[in-house]
Amino acid sequence: MPVLSPVSALPRFLAALLALCLCALLLAMPASAQRSGARDWSKTVTLGPNGAFVLGNPAAPTKLVEYLSYTCSHCADFQANGAPELKSQWIRRGLVSLEFRNFVRDPFDLTAALLARCGGVTHFAGNQEALFGNYQSWMKSAQAFAQTQEGKPPAADRAAQLTGIANGTGLSALLAKRGVTPAAQRKCLADDAMLKTVLDLTAGARAMKEFTGTPFFLLNGKPLDHVHSWEALRPLLPPLPASGK
Repeated sequence: MPVLSPVSALPRFLAALLALCLCALLLAMPASAQRSGARDWSKTVTLGPNGAFVLGNPAAPTKLVEYLSYTCSHCADFQANGAPELKSQWIRRGLVSLEFRNFVRDPFDLTAALLARCGGVTHFAGNQEALFGNYQSWMKSAQAFAQTQEGKPPAADRAAQLTGIANGTGLSALLAKRGVTPAAQRKCLADDAMLKTVLDLTAGARAMKEFTGTPFFLLNGKPLDHVHSWEALRPLLPPLPASGK
């Protein structure tokens, strides 16, 4: 039998040492981190076939749809009081996905909806959080801006009108802080395909006889009548794992 020199035996020794280290590391890891299901789905945003953005595991067993308006105070309340727990407990684990569908109520809401979509799946979640997180501020600016426009003729075209709203309400500055340049914003506000998507989603809400205003929820395709708050929605979600994993 050939005798291995210390040099030739070194790679085998290092491989064995590495294997021992990996085993020790795996044993030290929490069981949840070793499972493939430990992925944090709250960071995942995809685009559905209808053009709506979906937060979470696209294959989640429970699918929640929220119709929302960016000028809706109740939607802002849900974003502040319900969304954090929904994301950290249900969406993070891959148990629930949340699809956002627009219900446009006015030109201010339309402007915000188009700006939220700027940057696609990479920027949508952060854009939406910024819009709702600064709701009181930009809505106050919107009211003041609306007063300054009384009696004035409308802008020459839709893109110019929406750009004026974005600038006059502070929405443009808000999105610029997130890296969405004024040029990118103008492109989004003039995007006919993006406009059609938002209006088609709005039309879907209007077509439902159960729809009563935003926020409005569907749970696995079933409209949730009179469920407009986190307190009303939470008991209807699937139970969380007893282990808390």
